[in-house]
Amino acid sequence: KEQQTRTTTTIFVSFSSTTSTNNSIISIIMKFATAVALLSLLTTSSTAFVSRKNTPTSFLRPASLSPLTIVGSTLAPDTPDTRLHGDDTENNGALSMQIDELAEVLGGRGRAQIVWDCYSIGIEPTQFHGDAIQLGYDDFESVYSMLPSQRRSQRLGPDALSKLEKLYSKHGGKVEGGVASLSYISRSSDSTTKLLLKLADGLEIETVIIPWNDQRSTLCMSTQVGCRQGCKFCATGRMGRIRNLTTDEILAQMFFAKKIGRLEGLPEISNIVFMGMGESADNADNVVKATEILTTRELFQLAAAKVTVSTVGPSPAAFESFAKAPCIIAWSVHAANDELRRKLVPTTKYSMVELRQGLINALLQRRPNLRTTMLEVALMKGVNDSLKEADELVEFARVITDSVPGCKLMVNLIPFNDIGNTEFERPDSEDVKAFQKRLLEQGLQAHVRTTRGDDKTAACGQLSTQKRKLGP
Repeated sequence: KEQQTRTTTTIFVSFSSTTSTNNSIISIIMKFATAVALLSLLTTSSTAFVSRKNTPTSFLRPASLSPLTIVGSTLAPDTPDTRLHGDDTENNGALSMQIDELAEVLGGRGRAQIVWDCYSIGIEPTQFHGDAIQLGYDDFESVYSMLPSQRRSQRLGPDALSKLEKLYSKHGGKVEGGVASLSYISRSSDSTTKLLLKLADGLEIETVIIPWNDQRSTLCMSTQVGCRQGCKFCATGRMGRIRNLTTDEILAQMFFAKKIGRLEGLPEISNIVFMGMGESADNADNVVKATEILTTRELFQLAAAKVTVSTVGPSPAAFESFAKAPCIIAWSVHAANDELRRKLVPTTKYSMVELRQGLINALLQRRPNLRTTMLEVALMKGVNDSLKEADELVEFARVITDSVPGCKLMVNLIPFNDIGNTEFERPDSEDVKAFQKRLLEQGLQAHVRTTRGDDKTAACGQLSTQKRKLGP
């Protein structure tokens, strides 16, 4: 305000001294009109400058968010709770649009690129480019330095901002605080960070950032609120299916993970796994579209080989839903034996042979470099962790590699994580090693997944949105 006052004073003093030597009415009118125009221009510029300059001192980034921090409804300034009725068929907004698609809406490719410069680092563009910059815990200098140098000085005008907000007319005009809000953060002892996101209709989902050796992070994303597959060993299965997530809601998880990753100093997210809440094949259209956004160079910029979509395989056709998607297909097998598989996944309607053929058909439609696939097995003590089940899995998997030229197959062994279910127990480490050894001896690549985040129920199979009391 002080700078604006100085600018205003300078203009009118200059005008007064000039008019004192010229008494022409026409001249006065012309000079007055010019001065008003200059005043309007300079005041607008000064306002934008002052808002930017003051932002860092108003919203300083804390050294670290505490492990169990309630951050209100969102990291951005408080927004009203709009509790809309969820509709997984609603139109998606800018977050799920390619550059050219968004450019057509906003009136220029440059405008679309400016929007995605913000989304790709977890910044709400309407709060960064609006009249008053509102960045929550972010500071202006840090955000400014992360933007592409060729567009740092470019801003979205009122027309572009209005069009952008109309894309989210049901969500308060924005992604952060509209499509989704961050309501809870928990960090485990190994730095695995779980985010609880509240959607516009009040429902909640979880997404997990898993850092590895301070070099990279993997983001585990959800595709549904709940899940209808009812796997006996999975906490999400207890919720039942509530609804699908829209593409925007899926991608909002990446948006918030980018933001929290920066604020918490976590390694950059380089891998995505769709292994959170929900069954990917039951929401295939939105999941496929999300993988396309994640792997577009101008958007989230991930390689297709770094995005893995996991499915329990509800039907043979389910695999083909992802045949053309830019991702690796993973199958949650859990047992090659039909009887045991139905016990673990009660909704299984097809034989394992039929489901396997569906995966083979999907892999044959893919480019050779995307014919990598993963078979996932959640190992439970005394249930499916014996050498008998290992031998059955070897025989089952060989048909896939023999049928798909160039196929690279890996088995991912996941020791059971406690979900409060007394029916299953975590297998002994010796049995897990023996299971893995048998697969390796038979020529299969096998990896035992390191358990991460289990002390904060952020590990595989533990995700559900039941409320927990907050301790002091």
